[in-house]
Amino acid sequence: MRGPLLWAGWLLATGCLVGATSSCRHRCCPGRNNACWAPGARRARCYCDSYCQRTGDCCQDYLATCRRAAVGCAVGPWGPWSGCSSPCGVGSRARSRQVTVPPRHGGDPCPDLKQRRGCLGQHPACGTAKEVAKILPNFFSQDFRDPWRRAGLPLLEEPSGSPLPSYCGYFRLTQVGPPCRGRAWSRRLHRDKQVCVECRGNLAHHRPHCTGHGLQGARSFWVAASVVGCQGSWVQEGLQEGCICSPPALMFV
Repeated sequence: MRGPLLWAGWLLATGCLVGATSSCRHRCCPGRNNACWAPGARRARCYCDSYCQRTGDCCQDYLATCRRAAVGCAVGPWGPWSGCSSPCGVGSRARSRQVTVPPRHGGDPCPDLKQRRGCLGQHPACGTAKEVAKILPNFFSQDFRDPWRRAGLPLLEEPSGSPLPSYCGYFRLTQVGPPCRGRAWSRRLHRDKQVCVECRGNLAHHRPHCTGHGLQGARSFWVAASVVGCQGSWVQEGLQEGCICSPPALMFV
């Protein structure tokens, strides 16, 4: 007698007797969750996740227990659009919203929380970003009356009348042309390298900035004044007034 009684007790405990009912009480789950099940009849499992309505294997009380207690997701209003990711040219804007009430018990899931759309950056200084910078190492001589005539002659000592840099520009190289390789100073230029370039004032044209320093965050172009064909692009990461670049440093010509 003990054997049959123990066997019947085990069947009752596991809910495997024919006609035994299973319950989703305290088991309701959102989405698809294979671990969200209850023991059913004939050693089968029934499920209490919301996906069971598609697969047809819900427990008998799923609709009454889970859907009645379901809470759908609620979201707040859209926030403002961000600024254009590109100060000049094609970029994108983004906006987002927050969840105010998360879904529970198989309720409706949350909608998209982020949106993105295209834009065209038109910063007032975009014209500056179109200028092409001419650069040299800062140990080269600089004849302000004709900077190209003597470019390439090394200057061992600063002349007494040479102005100090008015500001430094920090740039991240994004492209370096093949002709730059193997030359004395331009071979130090590599993609993704940060370079510091000194501006000593554009005295010839009485301009407050050096030609080609670009706009922060925007891609612009440069050429090496003393290396034929050496050119590339960079992105300005910032300007600093009254500074001197640590060697190896470059300068605007």
